[in-house]
Amino acid sequence: MEKFVTIQSAAVTLPIENIDTDQIIPARFLKATDRTGFGENLFRDWRYNEADEPNADFVLNQPGVKGSILVAGRNFGCGSSREHAAWAIYDSGFRVVVSSFFADIFKNNALNNGLLPVQVSDHFLQAIFWEVKRKPDTEFEVNLEKQLFSFARLKAGEEFEIGAYHKTCLLNGYDNIDYILSRKESIERFENERVRAW
Repeated sequence: MEKFVTIQSAAVTLPIENIDTDQIIPARFLKATDRTGFGENLFRDWRYNEADEPNADFVLNQPGVKGSILVAGRNFGCGSSREHAAWAIYDSGFRVVVSSFFADIFKNNALNNGLLPVQVSDHFLQAIFWEVKRKPDTEFEVNLEKQLFSFARLKAGEEFEIGAYHKTCLLNGYDNIDYILSRKESIERFENERVRAW
């Protein structure tokens, strides 16, 4: 995985609550096991109408909308446990998803696939929505080292929680196997000492 560096980016907002994994990536697109190629079908049923034409009202189809930060309403990623939802978001170029609450399975799938879920208060989430509506090109900063999501211009923001293990993995670009390999010397030392103890 790519190392997670401090991100400064505009945000794409979806002020909708209870976005489930079938809305993120519909089940009919889950035929592949490779992580790539899912981005083109992210929010497919919202992005396109029944004639498979782009829905001009949907945020991802609007000109000038860009950013590596997706901001969504409360209870993001609920529903089925499909890992493909995290793959689709990451494959679309997003590196951060912000919400005031995440479904646990989605949150873990995101963290295991290089996508950072940032949980903020309901009040701060509404402030983000309001600011982007007022000024769509507003930049935000995501500092994983400091665990801080902030308005880049104001340096005002909120701290967010992340476990030490996932933080280490994201900062170093590790998946689960990479992390174990990074601890190889410590593991070997432990095993050698254990053998001597017996």
